[in-house]
Amino acid sequence: MVRWAGAYPHVRATVRIHTGLGRDTRTDFYQDRRHYVWNNDSDTATLRNDRDRLIDRESWGCHRGGRH
Repeated sequence: MVRWAGAYPHVRATVRIHTGLGRDTRTDFYQDRRHYVWNNDSDTATLRNDRDRLIDRESWGCHRGGRH
C-alpha cells in the first residue's frame, strides 16, 4: 500500500497513479517504484481512500473464470 502525505485531490477530480518515478502534482501521483509491478497477462489496480474505502478499480486481461 502506498500513501501520499498531504496530497488529497478534489472531490470528483481525475487523477493518474503512476508506478514509476516522478514528482507528484495535483493530478498525478507517483509511487516511485523502480521495479515492475504489473502482470502482463492480467491484473487489477485498486484505489482506496485513507479510510480504506474503495474509490475505483480497473482490471484487464483474463481473470478467474475467464472474465475481463
